[in-house]
Amino acid sequence: MTHAATTEPQRWQVGLVGYGEVGHILAEDLRAQGVAVAAWDLKLASPASAAPLRAHAGAHGVQLATSAAALAAGVDLIVSAVTASQAVPVAADCAPAIQPGAFFLDFNSASPGAKQRAAALVDGAGGRYVEGAVMTSIPPYRIRVPLLLGGGLAATLAPLLNALGFDAKVASDRLGVASATKMCRSVMIKGLEAMVIESFTTARFYGVEDAVLASLHETFPGIDWEKQGAYFFQRVIEHGRRRSEEVREVAETVREAGLVPHSATGTAERQAHIADLADAGVFGTKGAPGFARSADWRIEADRILEAAVADRLLAATRNKD
Repeated sequence: MTHAATTEPQRWQVGLVGYGEVGHILAEDLRAQGVAVAAWDLKLASPASAAPLRAHAGAHGVQLATSAAALAAGVDLIVSAVTASQAVPVAADCAPAIQPGAFFLDFNSASPGAKQRAAALVDGAGGRYVEGAVMTSIPPYRIRVPLLLGGGLAATLAPLLNALGFDAKVASDRLGVASATKMCRSVMIKGLEAMVIESFTTARFYGVEDAVLASLHETFPGIDWEKQGAYFFQRVIEHGRRRSEEVREVAETVREAGLVPHSATGTAERQAHIADLADAGVFGTKGAPGFARSADWRIEADRILEAAVADRLLAATRNKD
């Protein structure tokens, strides 16, 4: 270990692999306590993408590493918070350099099978792998987002994380249980996001959105469908790419259970479609003030419908040619 004994987490050096929204929040909350933080992200390789990351790191006293391996070599706790498809590759990058006895907390929304493969890499190199399952959206809770831990060392790491401000609970000493809980929840939550966007946008096309929302309110009176709809549009427009990758892992989780992931597959496609539109500028300039923040979901639904009309016109022109 690079610093203190495992009973002194405040003296740890924490390494964040993935320095996006989650990494920023964790870095801010850990640095506010005086905990040493280092970070690494693939975006650091691109000058344009790296600029805001370097600015944030400078403002909060976060040391930026040159690679995942370089980060792993100097920290007591690695928190891997990347896109789902990178969960195992990040473990493979960190494992050869990980400090003996250092913890590796896998925050990623990956299938139980992926978590088990990542654990084999980390544990085989002398690290201490613990799976983590984030059970709701992080921004409202920040570092205290409900977190389920799994694996043989989950009970060891939980109180140490909580001493740093996390809200971690042990789900099981068996790897895969925490991630299965997260993945099965995501079938519903990410699926509901996709269904709301599809339902509300189609209703907008036919001019029946008010009747649809009134009917939903009658069936589910505890939900403010206007506000919930706006929130779902916002989150998918901003994070649809990451969500689509997560739901592909959800689909893999369903397959690992011997079932066909009909719902999860459709959800991944819808999330990816909205991400494609966001990348194409349909909802405005990414990163600009107000991007993905409209309080009226109808504005975003109209943009989706306009993009669909443009696609049909383009397809018709190509067919004529």
